[in-house]
Amino acid sequence: MNRSILKLAIPNIISNITIPLLGLVDMILMGHLSSPIYIGAIALGGTIFSVLYSFFSFLRAGTTGFTAQSYGANDFSEASYSLYRSITIAILAFLFVLCMQGPIARLSLTLLDGSDDVKNLAITYFFVRIWAAPANMLLYCLNGWFIGMQNTKIPMVIAIIINVLNIIFSVFFVVVMKQDVVGVALGTVIAQYCGLITSLIFIFVKFKKYIIKIDLHILLDINKLKRFFKVNTDLMIRSILLVLTIAFFTNQSAKLGDNILSINMILLQFFYIFSYFTDGFAYAGEALVGKFIGAKDSENLRSVVMHLFKWGAYICIPFAILYAIFPTTFVKLISDHPVIISQIQPYYIYMVLIPIITFAAFLWDGIYIGATASKAIRNTMIISSILVFLPMWYILVPIYGNHGLWIAFLGFMLARGISMTFFAKKNIIQLPNNQ
Repeated sequence: MNRSILKLAIPNIISNITIPLLGLVDMILMGHLSSPIYIGAIALGGTIFSVLYSFFSFLRAGTTGFTAQSYGANDFSEASYSLYRSITIAILAFLFVLCMQGPIARLSLTLLDGSDDVKNLAITYFFVRIWAAPANMLLYCLNGWFIGMQNTKIPMVIAIIINVLNIIFSVFFVVVMKQDVVGVALGTVIAQYCGLITSLIFIFVKFKKYIIKIDLHILLDINKLKRFFKVNTDLMIRSILLVLTIAFFTNQSAKLGDNILSINMILLQFFYIFSYFTDGFAYAGEALVGKFIGAKDSENLRSVVMHLFKWGAYICIPFAILYAIFPTTFVKLISDHPVIISQIQPYYIYMVLIPIITFAAFLWDGIYIGATASKAIRNTMIISSILVFLPMWYILVPIYGNHGLWIAFLGFMLARGISMTFFAKKNIIQLPNNQ
């Protein structure tokens, strides 16, 4: 079981490492410009896209769960249709987003807090990066399908290509062409399309036999569509609440001032670094849990859950130790502004707590997605975001300021891990009733 997990997890870890590396490079490029407002600008601009794409991230998660279960049941025709249904939705989604980019920008300006300079730069960033939406949404579908087919090496190659090219293009546009936030956005757009082209090449070369003629009666089968939309609607609600919580955290940071916004965005990079690392095992959980549920193999289903949490414990401890020993060293990699370095030190404790508190939620996410236990994952997110995070924020921030904001955020992540553990026996450990 450990070999099976590592075979899927290691490529995901390698590819995921390049994602926070990209975020770090963007922060470094902006952090070494003339003013901290550039960090705030790409933070707010990135928040817009995080919220926007949260509506459509089910295209990856749902595709993985359905495909993995079809793979486990040896129903490879249905595995192909899982991809076709997702791509159909993705095309409709990105056409809608491109048509509505103006209203989306205006709404974002209304909802986001920050100085006028930061908001203006963020919207400039938005109108460039929005043209990556078609590639981004189609990549959700393709990467989810690859993982469901028990192949994480291809998503690894694609992610490395995208993020390495993104770094190269961003450095070129910012350092050589002097285009600040526009340069970072252009780098993202070009890299995303390079990744999409690479994915399609893999499909037509390595998975050519799965490119079957589309039968509209199968594609539009009412029972399969009902389950497809039920699961994906739940996953969409879960993703929206997750990203809205992070967006709310970012917005509340902006209300505390440009320096606090920059400090919190730097600290969140260490949250993302750990999350992307742990997500390697979560993605392995998606693939293996889905496969064992499709094969109706309850013994291996329980075994993979147990082994995943052992790996989670092995990962979180070294991260917490490194964050505790070298906090200033890590922060200086992102920004060397003296004000930031001096003001961030009281918040180092949250860097240490992040791995310990969050690893269970990340692993359960992958397990629940593989099981397509969408109702439970939706309900646990509602509990954690609305019944835990918001009350904690409301009570603690007026008293403790930014410390209260961080305590509320970590309370949210802890509630996710605890609530999903509570619901696991009914939804995961036993074969789900909806199979």
